[in-house]
Amino acid sequence: MGKILILHGPNLNLLGIREPETYGRITLTEINHQLQKMAEHHRVNIEILQSNHEGDLLDAIHRAFHDTDVIIINPGAFTHYSYALRDAIAGVNIPTIEVHLSNVYAREAFRSHSVIAPVAAGQISGFGEQGYYAAFELAMGMIERKMDEWDVKKD
Repeated sequence: MGKILILHGPNLNLLGIREPETYGRITLTEINHQLQKMAEHHRVNIEILQSNHEGDLLDAIHRAFHDTDVIIINPGAFTHYSYALRDAIAGVNIPTIEVHLSNVYAREAFRSHSVIAPVAAGQISGFGEQGYYAAFELAMGMIERKMDEWDVKKD
């Protein structure tokens, strides 16, 4: 059984209220509930954290070092300037998938620059909450490949 850490950055607690024409009407609670159901179906452990505080996200990444197979993160506005998050992700060396609800490349110019992307396995943007679900499925594939590699080494 693997473990996935799902991190939601600043203002994502306002989903469903904040700019619904951009971010949709689904709430973070609804997204987290669906992710929990997916985890139960796949028999994988997940930890979910939303924080408006960079340090909370950093601490969660640091704790993940010992028992987490994949990180899924929507860094929100931290995407564009948090070298601390970037360095934490690089430091723990856990495959990370960056998720954005909106198409960041079709919005203001500053949103198209991610300091996280160079240390992430990949990025999903523009598909609303479906981006989280796609990231979860990709994370499951990463965990399964890791388990297969471990079995080969064991033989």
